Amino acid sequence: MSLDREHEGRLTGSFDGLRVLDFSTTIAGPHCARMLADMGAEVIKIESAEGETMRTRPPMRHGCSTAFGQLNVGKKSVVLDLKSPDGVEAVRRLVADADILVENFRPGVMQRLGLDYAALGALNPRLIYCSISGYGQTGPSAELPAYAPVIHAASGYDMAHLAYQPGRERPDYCGIYHADVVTGTYAFGAIASALYQRERTGRGQHIDCSMLESMLSLTLNEIQWSQFPVVQPSRPTFGPAACRDGYVMIAIASEKTFQNLMVVIGHPEWTSDARFAKYSDRRANWGALMDGVEAWSARLSVAQCVEALNAGGVPSSAYRSVAEALADPQIAHRGALAEVEDDAGRFKVVNLPFRMSEAKVAAGPRAASLGEHTTDVLREVAAGVRENG
Repeated sequence: MSLDREHEGRLTGSFDGLRVLDFSTTIAGPHCARMLADMGAEVIKIESAEGETMRTRPPMRHGCSTAFGQLNVGKKSVVLDLKSPDGVEAVRRLVADADILVENFRPGVMQRLGLDYAALGALNPRLIYCSISGYGQTGPSAELPAYAPVIHAASGYDMAHLAYQPGRERPDYCGIYHADVVTGTYAFGAIASALYQRERTGRGQHIDCSMLESMLSLTLNEIQWSQFPVVQPSRPTFGPAACRDGYVMIAIASEKTFQNLMVVIGHPEWTSDARFAKYSDRRANWGALMDGVEAWSARLSVAQCVEALNAGGVPSSAYRSVAEALADPQIAHRGALAEVEDDAGRFKVVNLPFRMSEAKVAAGPRAASLGEHTTDVLREVAAGVRENG
């Protein structure tokens, strides 16, 4: 899909006119709320006087974190003391005219503040109130503290991943927080669904989004393998093939791919070899198959290998750094990066990974400084006038 510039300039966001109160911190909730902002919603981030945790995370430039900016660009920032009567009253007045609330405190915190769904839904029956937590709002684990690495371990994800690392016994260290991103994305989808339902019923609802269950959704095969016996291949199905100067990923995911690959590596006869002809036999002899593939790839550079595989219709890629991936011309063609600013200057963030023919989907232009919009928003609330944007 491509949009001409004139048409694109006329587009509005799918969520234009919606107001979101974002009480969330760190990654999962802010990621969800930024998606709403990218779709056109007015997102008001409620912060303490100290600012939320991510404001101090590197990279820092003159006191501004681009990690914070990545998650919170396009939002307004309002500082409130939620432990004070005035702060709570300000929230209640904001809620009266809000459409969505996102929070990811430990279950029970918002109730103790008098800001739970029961209290705020009574003020605004159309409010869609989304709670993100480690284990869900109820149950024996509900009040346990949880961050993404803990949920990775608790969900079985880390041990499932370890099973694909031959000769390894110790789980990997965690540096990429899948649970946060996945849960934030599920929360976004649930909110969009609740908005559609509200159009028919006129009522909002409480959404209870669990990081544990979100991570379980990533282990689709393993969930089934835990219930029924499955013979594992002699080597993990997807892994690096060595070249002279690096590694390539080759995905043999269909019969057509297998047949094409055998032509590329110069062994078309292997398509009828008893070890590899059938999928079940191929799994049982996967190590031998990949040894044969690697005997071919090891003679080539990564560039030569990928060129040959692409020409032969075999899905493949070099193993790239994130910096190398961002330099891919495809990223530029798609407009996958947006240049934004904060008080320290300009930097780039990732846009949402989809485009819409009749709606604007784009990161906001600025990451707000702490409390930048407090005075304007509270004055607006006091006057009873709502101004989007």
